[in-house]
Amino acid sequence: MTSRETPGRSNYRNALLRLLRLSAILIVLMAAAGFFALRQYEAGVTFHPVRYTEGPGWKLPSDADDVWFATAAGEHLHGWFVKAAERTARATIIYFHGNSGNITNVGWIGSALASRGFDVLLIDYRGYGRSEGEVTDESGLNADADAAYDYVVKERGVNPERLVLFGQSLGTTAAADLASRRACGVLVLESGPSSARDMARVMLPWDPRWLFALAKNRFESARKLAAVHCPVLITHGSNDNVIPVEQSRVLYNAANEPKRLIIVQDAGHDVSGFVGDRYLDSVTAFIRETFDAQR
Repeated sequence: MTSRETPGRSNYRNALLRLLRLSAILIVLMAAAGFFALRQYEAGVTFHPVRYTEGPGWKLPSDADDVWFATAAGEHLHGWFVKAAERTARATIIYFHGNSGNITNVGWIGSALASRGFDVLLIDYRGYGRSEGEVTDESGLNADADAAYDYVVKERGVNPERLVLFGQSLGTTAAADLASRRACGVLVLESGPSSARDMARVMLPWDPRWLFALAKNRFESARKLAAVHCPVLITHGSNDNVIPVEQSRVLYNAANEPKRLIIVQDAGHDVSGFVGDRYLDSVTAFIRETFDAQR
């Protein structure tokens, strides 16, 4: 005899299949939502741009020019080119600021470095200040660094060997990436992360390591320093509560000679703002020593 499936069993089987399909759909939707939430969280903690608003806070430093230059993809970026107090600049510094605010927050640094004999380009990344576009990941940040480099080398005629790349916090990732690919005279990294993975372990110690594979940014500065062959200065505050000081030691160990590590006692994340002139004197002394040794 041929056995036949009873109506009750058939209904149970169909209901089970519908439940399995619904469960699969829910799992996919939850995974997609989790992925989207992760990307949103990543962007939210990485970038804090402040757009240009007209007012007294937006003041061009003395002896500075408003400058514009374009990325390879055509986004127009804005910056301030602060001219050295001396007739002939000792070198040119491209300063890459941190993840929040815009160049109005670091205009004083440009002026302070210019008073020490350096031409200084302060730039706003895409989506910051008056720059066009929107920053969403490290590839855009690195493209902006390339545009700044091309501006000073091709339009200002700066010799790459007399070019200093100076990054602070997030800006160190752009400076390190640029120095690993293009010629420069000195690299300065202030309060920088060794990698996004190392930062994720600090910020989300409970996060499964496999989840990091879904992140958009890597910021592998320590790895990239192996390809940097100019003198490297790494600075960090001992009381940095944003990026642990231990990460500066990871960067230092990864860098090639000649290199120097300065841990500023009791300083927080913004070493320049915490110490001021004394700190900038140390940074510019390292730069001058480097170029004097090359004569």
